[in-house]
Amino acid sequence: MKKDATTEEKIKAAAKEVFLAKGFAGCSSREIAKAAGENVALVNYYFRSKGQLFELIFKAAMEDFMLSMFQVFSSDQSLEQKMRIFIEREFEFLTIHPELPSFIINEMNREEGCAAGEHTIHFEKIAETGIFNECALAQQQGIMRDINLVNITLLVMSNCQYPVMARSLLKNIHHISDDEYTAHLKIHQEHVTEMLVNYLFPKNNSTK
Repeated sequence: MKKDATTEEKIKAAAKEVFLAKGFAGCSSREIAKAAGENVALVNYYFRSKGQLFELIFKAAMEDFMLSMFQVFSSDQSLEQKMRIFIEREFEFLTIHPELPSFIINEMNREEGCAAGEHTIHFEKIAETGIFNECALAQQQGIMRDINLVNITLLVMSNCQYPVMARSLLKNIHHISDDEYTAHLKIHQEHVTEMLVNYLFPKNNSTK
Protein backbone atom coordinates (compact mmCIF):
# COMPACT_ATOMS: atom_id res chain seq x y z
CA MET A 1 0.00 0.00 0.00
CA LYS A 2 1.31 3.41 -0.97
CA LYS A 3 1.54 5.96 1.83
CA ASP A 4 -0.63 9.04 1.48
CA ALA A 5 0.77 12.37 2.73
CA THR A 6 -2.68 13.66 3.73
CA THR A 7 -3.41 10.59 5.86
CA GLU A 8 0.04 10.77 7.44
CA GLU A 9 -0.42 14.41 8.42
CA LYS A 10 -3.91 13.71 9.75
CA ILE A 11 -2.53 10.99 12.02
CA LYS A 12 0.30 13.26 13.21
CA ALA A 13 -2.15 16.08 13.96
CA ALA A 14 -4.37 13.74 15.94
CA ALA A 15 -1.40 12.25 17.78
CA LYS A 16 -0.15 15.72 18.74
CA GLU A 17 -3.54 16.61 20.19
CA VAL A 18 -3.78 13.36 22.17
CA PHE A 19 -0.16 13.39 23.41
CA LEU A 20 -0.35 17.02 24.53
CA ALA A 21 -3.54 16.30 26.45
CA LYS A 22 -2.59 12.96 28.02
CA GLY A 23 1.14 12.41 27.60
CA PHE A 24 2.84 9.29 26.26
CA ALA A 25 1.77 6.98 29.08
CA GLY A 26 -1.81 8.24 29.23
CA CYS A 27 -2.94 7.18 25.77
CA SER A 28 -2.82 4.28 23.34
CA SER A 29 -2.34 3.84 19.61
CA ARG A 30 -6.02 2.92 19.44
CA GLU A 31 -6.98 6.26 20.95
CA ILE A 32 -4.78 8.12 18.46
CA ALA A 33 -6.29 6.14 15.60
CA LYS A 34 -9.80 7.00 16.80
CA ALA A 35 -8.93 10.70 17.02
CA ALA A 36 -7.59 10.54 13.46
CA GLY A 37 -10.63 8.64 12.20
CA GLU A 38 -8.44 5.71 11.15
CA ASN A 39 -7.71 2.19 12.39
CA VAL A 40 -4.77 1.09 14.54
CA ALA A 41 -3.25 -0.97 11.73
CA LEU A 42 -2.99 2.14 9.55
CA VAL A 43 -1.35 4.14 12.35
CA ASN A 44 1.23 1.40 12.82
CA TYR A 45 1.73 1.15 9.07
CA TYR A 46 2.65 4.82 8.83
CA PHE A 47 4.61 5.16 12.08
CA ARG A 48 5.43 1.57 13.17
CA SER A 49 4.68 2.19 16.86
CA LYS A 50 3.26 4.68 19.36
CA GLY A 51 6.82 5.26 20.56
CA GLN A 52 8.13 6.33 17.16
CA LEU A 53 5.11 8.54 16.58
CA PHE A 54 5.65 10.15 19.96
CA GLU A 55 9.31 10.83 19.16
CA LEU A 56 8.26 12.80 16.07
CA ILE A 57 5.72 14.83 18.05
CA PHE A 58 8.09 15.51 20.95
CA LYS A 59 10.94 16.53 18.66
CA ALA A 60 8.68 18.99 16.82
CA ALA A 61 7.41 20.39 20.13
CA MET A 62 10.97 20.92 21.37
CA GLU A 63 11.97 22.65 18.15
CA ASP A 64 8.97 24.98 18.36
CA PHE A 65 9.65 25.69 22.04
CA MET A 66 13.34 26.44 21.53
CA LEU A 67 13.12 28.38 18.27
CA SER A 68 12.72 31.85 19.76
CA MET A 69 15.59 31.16 22.18
CA PHE A 70 17.95 30.38 19.31
CA GLN A 71 16.83 33.42 17.34
CA VAL A 72 17.13 35.87 20.24
CA PHE A 73 20.34 34.50 21.75
CA SER A 74 22.05 34.45 18.33
CA SER A 75 21.16 38.06 17.55
CA ASP A 76 23.52 41.06 17.70
CA GLN A 77 21.46 42.81 20.39
CA SER A 78 22.94 43.75 23.76
CA LEU A 79 22.52 41.20 26.54
CA GLU A 80 19.96 43.39 28.29
CA GLN A 81 17.96 43.79 25.09
CA LYS A 82 18.11 40.06 24.46
CA MET A 83 16.51 39.52 27.87
CA ARG A 84 13.70 41.96 27.08
CA ILE A 85 13.03 40.44 23.66
CA PHE A 86 13.23 36.89 24.97
CA ILE A 87 10.64 37.52 27.70
CA GLU A 88 8.34 39.16 25.15
CA ARG A 89 8.73 36.25 22.71
CA GLU A 90 8.25 33.71 25.51
CA PHE A 91 4.91 35.20 26.55
CA GLU A 92 3.78 35.47 22.92
CA PHE A 93 4.62 31.83 22.28
CA LEU A 94 3.04 30.57 25.51
CA THR A 95 -0.15 32.48 24.77
CA ILE A 96 -0.48 30.49 21.55
CA HIS A 97 0.88 27.18 22.92
CA PRO A 98 0.03 27.14 26.65
CA GLU A 99 0.13 23.34 26.81
CA LEU A 100 3.76 22.92 25.71
CA PRO A 101 5.70 23.70 28.93
CA SER A 102 3.76 21.14 30.99
CA PHE A 103 3.98 18.57 28.20
CA ILE A 104 7.75 18.91 27.80
CA ILE A 105 8.48 18.97 31.53
CA ASN A 106 6.22 16.00 32.28
CA GLU A 107 7.70 13.89 29.49
CA MET A 108 11.28 14.73 30.49
CA ASN A 109 10.46 13.76 34.08
CA ARG A 110 8.88 10.49 33.01
CA GLU A 111 10.89 7.37 33.75
CA GLU A 112 12.53 6.33 30.47
CA GLY A 113 11.27 9.60 29.08
CA CYS A 114 12.93 12.20 26.87
CA ALA A 115 15.60 13.54 29.21
CA ALA A 116 18.42 11.82 27.38
CA GLY A 117 19.42 10.87 23.88
CA GLU A 118 18.89 12.97 20.80
CA HIS A 119 16.66 15.51 22.55
CA THR A 120 19.57 16.89 24.57
CA ILE A 121 20.86 18.39 21.33
CA HIS A 122 18.25 21.14 21.68
CA PHE A 123 19.85 22.27 24.93
CA GLU A 124 23.33 22.00 23.45
CA LYS A 125 22.25 24.34 20.66
CA ILE A 126 21.45 27.01 23.23
CA ALA A 127 25.04 26.87 24.48
CA GLU A 128 26.25 27.04 20.88
CA THR A 129 24.65 30.47 20.49
CA GLY A 130 27.30 31.75 22.89
CA ILE A 131 24.75 33.12 25.37
CA PHE A 132 26.35 31.45 28.39
CA ASN A 133 29.80 32.81 27.54
CA GLU A 134 28.26 36.21 26.90
CA CYS A 135 26.67 36.18 30.37
CA ALA A 136 29.95 35.11 32.01
CA LEU A 137 31.84 37.93 30.28
CA ALA A 138 29.17 40.50 31.23
CA GLN A 139 29.45 39.37 34.85
CA GLN A 140 33.24 39.71 34.78
CA GLN A 141 32.88 43.23 33.37
CA GLY A 142 30.32 44.20 36.03
CA ILE A 143 27.58 44.72 33.44
CA MET A 144 25.48 41.83 34.76
CA ARG A 145 24.87 40.76 38.35
CA ASP A 146 27.14 37.89 39.41
CA ILE A 147 24.54 35.14 39.70
CA ASN A 148 24.78 31.49 38.66
CA LEU A 149 23.27 30.71 35.26
CA VAL A 150 21.16 27.96 36.82
CA ASN A 151 19.52 30.55 39.04
CA ILE A 152 19.00 32.91 36.10
CA THR A 153 17.24 30.08 34.26
CA LEU A 154 15.08 29.41 37.32
CA LEU A 155 14.13 33.08 37.57
CA VAL A 156 13.09 33.24 33.92
CA MET A 157 11.24 29.91 33.82
CA SER A 158 9.38 30.42 37.07
CA ASN A 159 8.22 33.92 36.11
CA CYS A 160 7.38 33.20 32.46
CA GLN A 161 6.22 29.59 32.30
CA TYR A 162 4.64 28.93 35.69
CA PRO A 163 1.88 31.59 35.32
CA VAL A 164 0.78 29.87 32.10
CA MET A 165 1.00 26.37 33.57
CA ALA A 166 -0.95 27.45 36.68
CA ARG A 167 -3.71 29.24 34.78
CA SER A 168 -6.61 27.10 36.06
CA LEU A 169 -5.33 27.14 39.63
CA LEU A 170 -4.93 30.91 39.78
CA LYS A 171 -8.28 31.57 38.07
CA ASN A 172 -9.99 29.50 40.77
CA ILE A 173 -8.04 31.10 43.62
CA HIS A 174 -8.97 34.61 42.51
CA HIS A 175 -12.43 33.78 41.03
CA ILE A 176 -11.69 35.44 37.70
CA SER A 177 -12.60 34.61 34.12
CA ASP A 178 -10.28 33.38 31.40
CA ASP A 179 -10.29 36.80 29.72
CA GLU A 180 -9.49 38.51 33.03
CA TYR A 181 -6.59 36.17 33.63
CA THR A 182 -5.24 36.85 30.13
CA ALA A 183 -5.29 40.57 30.92
CA HIS A 184 -3.39 39.92 34.16
CA LEU A 185 -0.80 37.87 32.25
CA LYS A 186 -0.11 40.84 30.00
CA ILE A 187 0.48 43.04 33.05
CA HIS A 188 2.58 40.28 34.59
CA GLN A 189 4.77 40.24 31.49
CA GLU A 190 5.55 43.93 31.99
CA HIS A 191 6.34 43.38 35.69
CA VAL A 192 8.57 40.39 34.92
CA THR A 193 10.50 42.24 32.24
CA GLU A 194 11.29 45.22 34.44
CA MET A 195 11.95 43.10 37.53
CA LEU A 196 14.40 40.74 35.84
CA VAL A 197 16.17 43.38 33.74
CA ASN A 198 16.59 45.75 36.70
CA TYR A 199 17.83 42.92 38.90
CA LEU A 200 20.24 41.36 36.41
CA PHE A 201 21.60 44.67 35.03
CA PRO A 202 21.49 46.98 38.09
CA LYS A 203 24.10 49.54 36.95
CA ASN A 204 22.52 49.93 33.51
CA ASN A 205 19.13 50.68 35.06
CA SER A 206 20.05 52.52 38.27
CA THR A 207 19.02 55.90 36.91
CA LYS A 208 15.96 54.79 34.96
